[in-house]
Amino acid sequence: MRPAGHRTGPWSRAGRAAAALAAALAAAACAVGPDYHRPEAVASMPKAYTESGRAWKTAAPQAEVPKGPWWEAFGDPELNRLEAEAASANQDIQAAAARFAQARASADVARSGLFPRIGAAFSGLRQHDSPNRPLNSTGEAAGKGFTYDNLTVPFDASYEVDLWGRVRRQIESARASEEAGAADLEGVKLSIAAEVAGDYFTLRSAEAETKALQANIKAYRTALELTRNRRSAGLSSDLDVAQAETVLTSAAAQLPALERTRMQFEHALAVLAGQPAPLFHVEEAPLGEVPKAITPGVPSTLLERRPDISAAERRMAAANASIGVAKSAFFPVLRLSGVAGFQSIESGTLLSAPSQFWAVGPSLALPLFQGGQRRAGVRSAKARYEEAVATYRQTVLKAFAEVEDNLAAQRLLEEQYELEAAAYLSAKRQLALAENRYRGGLASYLQVSSAQSAALEHERTVARLRGQRFVAAVALIKSLGGTLEPRP
Repeated sequence: MRPAGHRTGPWSRAGRAAAALAAALAAAACAVGPDYHRPEAVASMPKAYTESGRAWKTAAPQAEVPKGPWWEAFGDPELNRLEAEAASANQDIQAAAARFAQARASADVARSGLFPRIGAAFSGLRQHDSPNRPLNSTGEAAGKGFTYDNLTVPFDASYEVDLWGRVRRQIESARASEEAGAADLEGVKLSIAAEVAGDYFTLRSAEAETKALQANIKAYRTALELTRNRRSAGLSSDLDVAQAETVLTSAAAQLPALERTRMQFEHALAVLAGQPAPLFHVEEAPLGEVPKAITPGVPSTLLERRPDISAAERRMAAANASIGVAKSAFFPVLRLSGVAGFQSIESGTLLSAPSQFWAVGPSLALPLFQGGQRRAGVRSAKARYEEAVATYRQTVLKAFAEVEDNLAAQRLLEEQYELEAAAYLSAKRQLALAENRYRGGLASYLQVSSAQSAALEHERTVARLRGQRFVAAVALIKSLGGTLEPRP
């Protein structure tokens, strides 16, 4: 039978009663501070986009729905390859993933506040007591000192009873921040994918302009040779030759600028794909079919799909929970703590039953005066929440504006492209007529050179507008949250 003096241990009836009391208090505890309710995004929500006229519907958050691969709709294998490389090697995405990992770890740190803290230690001291101490352990008078070993193996535990919801509000805030980090990661992925597609189509547009310019330069050389032959035959003047040379050299002078533009966008794609620019190359290829008009859906879907809106909303929730954390500072903190272990002056008896010791009990702490620090903390938390609300609403307003801008760009670029294509056909006919009249001796080369310059300018504009239509489609997809059509 165990000695009576050792019937109670660190987990005695008193300890079990304290633990039961803590559990009951925690179950009945309330969380101070305001519960989160998402505010209205804007004062007056639009019923439909100006450019589409589609009806409104109630938003249902879908931020976790995968966004891509929307770029596959363009049917370009080279673009698909670049997007895959960027998704796996882009350093901005890697940095965003690391930030999300930090947010997730911070949420785990906050969750750990729900569990008790348990620790263990060992200390070994050679100790000498002062002979001049008032009383020694046996009650003897001062005047005699002792030197001895003090070996201790303590196990300690502590637990904060979350009476006022401080820990729960911290967890709520950390969880919302973690979700904001996930939305930020999706936002970076969407931005990088859109930037890759935009740069790729701009590069292809520069290539198309270059090919058109090179074809015209070849035609200009033929025209110059013809003009020189006519001058030798006495059918043209030196002025005609000078005009033909001017048209040729002016066109040739535009080639370096186009080549520089192509190289700049190729190098930008190298950075996006996470590769060194000197080792990166995109083979030349024509643009595919012009993308069809993209259906924008209804305005409320922006609140479902845009990662930046989702991140702003989650940060608003985190700021709201922080108000509760700040308010909890006005209430006492109840902790249950205990320590148990072994203590002896000899190593041989350190782990024996008589060397056991333990202590368990609650502690209650409440700061009484801190010079207004707690009230200032609450004001600061409320101000951060108001800032988060304003940021959220500003993000929504910008999102609506971006969609309207890109919808208008999609429609207006299509109209401009069609008109410019018609103008280019007219310029080609004008050039053919001018060349025929010049060969027949009915017109000077000035009319031919003017028609050549006009035709070239319209042809380059058509190539440029064609690329801009692709870039506008990418921008619209990005502004809609990375989808080509509204989700069912």
